[in-house]
Amino acid sequence: MKFVVSGNLLLSHLQTVGRVIASKNSIPILDCFLFELQETQLVITAADSETRMITTIEVSNVENTGIFAIPSKNLIDALKELPEQPVTFEINEETLELFIYYENGKYNFVAQKGDEYPQSKPLNEDAAKLVLSASDLLSGISRTIFASGEDELRPVMNGVFFDITPENITFVASDGHKLVRFKNLEVKSNETSSFILPKKPANLLKTILPREDGNVTIGFDVNNAYITMEHFVVVCRLIEGRYPNYNGVIPQQNPYKVNVDRVNFLNALKRVTVFSNAADSLIKLNISPNSIFISAQDIDFSISAEETIACVYNGVAMSIGFKGTYLIEILTNISSEEVVLELADPSRAGLVFPAENETNEDLLMLLMPLMLND
Repeated sequence: MKFVVSGNLLLSHLQTVGRVIASKNSIPILDCFLFELQETQLVITAADSETRMITTIEVSNVENTGIFAIPSKNLIDALKELPEQPVTFEINEETLELFIYYENGKYNFVAQKGDEYPQSKPLNEDAAKLVLSASDLLSGISRTIFASGEDELRPVMNGVFFDITPENITFVASDGHKLVRFKNLEVKSNETSSFILPKKPANLLKTILPREDGNVTIGFDVNNAYITMEHFVVVCRLIEGRYPNYNGVIPQQNPYKVNVDRVNFLNALKRVTVFSNAADSLIKLNISPNSIFISAQDIDFSISAEETIACVYNGVAMSIGFKGTYLIEILTNISSEEVVLELADPSRAGLVFPAENETNEDLLMLLMPLMLND
């Protein structure tokens, strides 16, 4: 078996799909890339026990076809040291001895049998399908993934929830302290369906999608999803379970509304939060007509900080506490110049909105308050 391929092109695709490979695998062959040579195309697969990524690149001077696995670390480390040039792969199909020839030398590996590599499970016949643009999928994942949880006791919270209806698609993520609900009013489906995308494939997609054009097709059943892009396919096991009623936790009556410049608010929070207690990162907002007084202190180290910023607010004065790092995350993931804080009282969740949503978008972020001692 033999083929010739661009060294840089191969390395680029290997580094992308190689992000799937876990640092410790229970099945040793999952430390390898699976190479499948089909006429003039090389199909490359990388996987862990629950997620896999597949890509295809063009090759030339092909002799025979076949399938074999190559240790991922050895191959990437070897290709990284080569300047751009064609490289020739030649493998003995009986002994699985592999030679990679380049301009002034060669590498030598021992490959493994490709038929020992675990295969992905096909979708059920009743699988649903969703088609949306790469930019819409990227926007939905990017706006929400930061709010997903890490709690092994509540696995349904450890991913992004896709709530698909004939009217729109809603992306939701929450860790129980903060929640993001992002509606895309342009993406519609013929039927109502939903699934929970785990954090690992969601982060992989966040990395890949900026380089993708055109549409993305997501086929999914109760267990698995196949996400097909122009250059890559991501196959993953979905999180099983019922996602909580996210609309039920969003307070509807919020009489106090504060308009504030997002960047000024964000920068002030970054400065003040440095002086908060490391255990809870508590910052206190004293909101009064046309100003927000932001303060934090760490009694253990006798340090504190305070800062006042301008806002638009005409209600009664009130004080509320939040975890500073969470509020900074929320403001970082909003792109509008101004944000609106909607509050009811110091014990109920605060809502943060962009002052102006992008066309066909509806973004809401929720943050639970912290109890103030005074």
